[in-house]
Amino acid sequence: MDSLLFTAASGASRVLKAQHVRSNNLSNADTAGFRADMERVQSMQLQGSGFDGRTLAVTNSAMTRFDAGDAVKTGRPLDVAVMGEGFFAVQTPVGNEAYTRAGNIKVDNFGAMSVNGFPVVGADGAPMELPEFEKVEVSERGVVTVLPPGGGAEMQVGTLKLVNPQINQLQKESDGLLHSLDGAPFDVDPTVQVASEHIESSNVSAIDELVGVMSLTRNFEMQIRMMKTAETLAQAGNKLMAAR
Repeated sequence: MDSLLFTAASGASRVLKAQHVRSNNLSNADTAGFRADMERVQSMQLQGSGFDGRTLAVTNSAMTRFDAGDAVKTGRPLDVAVMGEGFFAVQTPVGNEAYTRAGNIKVDNFGAMSVNGFPVVGADGAPMELPEFEKVEVSERGVVTVLPPGGGAEMQVGTLKLVNPQINQLQKESDGLLHSLDGAPFDVDPTVQVASEHIESSNVSAIDELVGVMSLTRNFEMQIRMMKTAETLAQAGNKLMAAR
């Protein structure tokens, strides 16, 4: 009875964590540059006296899918999408460098550039700021040029920091950004190209996630039925013991 109960509880716990991952993916299906997560689980055989027939589920940290999303044309000059492999560099609240595929750049009243509230980092490693401008453009190499108010000659104000590290050197953290495993910033990769007036959508397939959620829901119901069966068996055993 105890073996059945704990095996079912292990499976139910794994399903709940998988549901959390799937739900987070669904909630970010329309988030620019979002990278979907995948739950990871492994079986763990319990050792004991007699036949080792008990196997529990152990949930590991989620993995991230790095396949690219679709590039959607927006016509907005500060919407930028990485073409192929690569990432934009941004600054975290504690001053560290992190990376993202989201290129929906915003400019505040002081000219500071940011993506989803994180300052955009330039090729020199410092947060980028724009002077007052009438027009702004981003080249395929990430060079930002502006046209001053009233016209005149265009001037370069900086270059987006574009990097292309190995996927196994990155890990996704709770802020939704990708961080280097050792915390050290990556070097600029001059081969990374971007497309202005485009934004990259998330790589979440809403249909696949919905199907996964329904499958996990059925799995969870099965685990609950197993727990109820274990309770019924326990009650029957107690009655037999009481009869003696």
